[in-house]
Amino acid sequence: MPKAANRLNFTKAAIAAIPPAPAGRRMVYNDAQIRGLQLIVTERGAKSFYFYKRIGGKPYRDLLGTHPDLTPENARKRAQASAGKAAMGTDLRMEKHAEKRERITLEDAFTAYKIARPGLKASTLYSYKRFLEAAFEPWKKKALVELTKDKVAAKHRELTKKSGPGYADGAMRFLRAIINFAQFQYEAPDGTPLLPDNPVRRISQTRAWNRVKRRTTYVRPEDLKPWFEAVLKLKEDPKKREAITVADWLLLMMLTGLRRGEAQRLRWADVDLKAKTLTVRDTKNHEDHTLPLSDYLFDLLEARKPPKEDPEPPEYVFASYGRTGYMTDPRELLERMVTSSGVKFTPHDLRRTFITVAESLDIRAYALKRLLNHKMTSDVTAGYIIADVERLRVPMQQVTDFM
Repeated sequence: MPKAANRLNFTKAAIAAIPPAPAGRRMVYNDAQIRGLQLIVTERGAKSFYFYKRIGGKPYRDLLGTHPDLTPENARKRAQASAGKAAMGTDLRMEKHAEKRERITLEDAFTAYKIARPGLKASTLYSYKRFLEAAFEPWKKKALVELTKDKVAAKHRELTKKSGPGYADGAMRFLRAIINFAQFQYEAPDGTPLLPDNPVRRISQTRAWNRVKRRTTYVRPEDLKPWFEAVLKLKEDPKKREAITVADWLLLMMLTGLRRGEAQRLRWADVDLKAKTLTVRDTKNHEDHTLPLSDYLFDLLEARKPPKEDPEPPEYVFASYGRTGYMTDPRELLERMVTSSGVKFTPHDLRRTFITVAESLDIRAYALKRLLNHKMTSDVTAGYIIADVERLRVPMQQVTDFM
């Protein structure tokens, strides 16, 4: 806390002569000319001008600037302006709060959003960062109050033309989430939100959201044979270690329906070869997902298992020497496989293929939902069914046998 104030006629020479405050303390000096103008000096000798006044019985101190950047003459002018506002009944605290709120930028709001939402999935956080750095790079330092509906609508059209309808809609959903959060994170003391309305609502009001068709591609039954042949051929690649890893990763996704990231981040600690199961953590619905291994998958993982004598066994099943520790972007090998097989596909197409095959085998709806880790909270009957991984072993084996 500052020590009791001393009165001093603020001049450049007088202020320059003030020594640093004693260790662990701050010294306060009152200007002899302007009531409420103070100079606070720290133990390191830093000197700052403040306007001080008791408002509603409580002390109010507002930083005017630092010395020598702010001269005593200009400090007096600022202090007189604040005193005049107070005399006219202006609530200086509310005004100061409003000024701070109006300076909140998109980047500030995103930083606060991450702190308030520590449970955000890594994939979600990554995509949000990409939107901020790419789609909204020119807006990062802009105050949120400057983002009007017209600007948002124009940005949506620009992104649609430049990066495609799906990307544009995703970017706007990110912006909508950040502004929704900021409206009440930075509300005024009386509860007034930062913005009267979320400007992204303009896209809904004008029905301007792009009509993005849901992907329905999968590996068709007649393409399964050339697809599998191409995967197995990867294991004959000169870059054998990387090629085998990619091939096994593709086979795991095709025969389990796991999402790309779930398969990439599978840890050996979550593979139980004795129980013939694997468990996926941090799934899309935030629930652990345990699956039985079919005979083919058991043999595949048994072959990949690191030797017991390995002093530093890999953490991940599909390990890599990269920063993450697991394989991330095998684009070159995937393109080569598409060329050799003639079958165009994406990693998520393999999940759709698994679903399509499972449905064609008349696997029960509840078992299918469990295999895919779809939530069943809205299904009253499903709430009475105890999830038993052994009950999924037969349908899992059925899908593998068909493949």
